[in-house]
Amino acid sequence: MTSYMIEITDVSKRFKEATALNKVSIKFERGRIHGVIGRNGSGKTVLFKCICGFMQPSSGHVLVDGQPVQPTKAQEIGIIIEDPGFIGSFSGFKNLKLLASIRRQISDETIRETLVRVGLDPHSKKHVRKYSLGMRHRLGIAQAIMEKPKLLILDEPMNGLDKQGVLEIRELLKELNREGITILLSSHYAEDIEVLCDTVCEMDGGVLSVIR
Repeated sequence: MTSYMIEITDVSKRFKEATALNKVSIKFERGRIHGVIGRNGSGKTVLFKCICGFMQPSSGHVLVDGQPVQPTKAQEIGIIIEDPGFIGSFSGFKNLKLLASIRRQISDETIRETLVRVGLDPHSKKHVRKYSLGMRHRLGIAQAIMEKPKLLILDEPMNGLDKQGVLEIRELLKELNREGITILLSSHYAEDIEVLCDTVCEMDGGVLSVIR
């Protein structure tokens, strides 16, 4: 088993005349929390999509857990990239149950326990369309962690949360990391990066630089 959960080698991604990623090479160790900072449009989200197989690089390659990344393996990665697409007329529990039914690997009880972990009521009948932004984000985190992935990729996981919610989700991420989950996250909040991350990189114009 390699000591690296993610290995990125000379990855570039071009869209017509624009270069979103420019020869990015980096290795992220397993079992740690890694932060990526950068302005909107700097390439962070494109990088995350290439790591989880949602987008193919124009050149270079990505290994996750020692294997070439494939869209069919994306279910082994817990992912929040952009706003999760939930069914507005379903409750939080019903949304997660529908998603869990695809693989049939977790029970209703596990879904309920996961909702409790992120601070949501598993018995609530409230439709997701009536959720606040913070509640939707908590539900997205529940979706990402309910099948106990080896790798968790979170693009701005604190968006929409109040101060107490931010503190709770930080503690949850620390707990998940102690359980052995490798976490890669981006955040506009410097304190999230400082408190949570073992390593920090900055994306600027498609170029990734190591800060610490």
